[in-house]
Amino acid sequence: MSTKYELTGEPNEHGLRRIRALRSFGTVTVGDTGGLIAGEQNLNQFGEAWVFDEAQVFGEARVFGKAQVFGEARVFGEAQVFGEARVFGEARVFGKAWVFGKAQVSGKAWVSGKAWVFGKAQVFGKAWVSGKAWVCKAQIS
Repeated sequence: MSTKYELTGEPNEHGLRRIRALRSFGTVTVGDTGGLIAGEQNLNQFGEAWVFDEAQVFGEARVFGKAQVFGEARVFGEAQVFGEARVFGEARVFGKAWVFGKAQVSGKAWVSGKAWVFGKAQVFGKAWVSGKAWVCKAQIS
């Protein structure tokens, strides 16, 4: 299978580069520009995962599967977003946190530490989930 995106332009002041789709998949059409990543380690070349808009993924963070990161969201540190998870708005996922399944993190919510947000859980508003917390089948705001 061919690569799904390329890094475009020069890195910004934070070392991040915008992505551009090289093939169509999911809701992405060939030629679409996406968000900003530090390198190919941040966004898997396989699957339908994508970083949209002004969202950023950097550090050792990984987005894969069918996950979506969009809006002005940030995923960094060693965080992982995968499955069909969505991180959006001004949300932050960092540390060694995992967001997966069909979970959503949105608004100005933060998920950090070694926390897991999974299943159909929703963390939104100004909520913080941290430490070794597990959130599943819940709505936290």
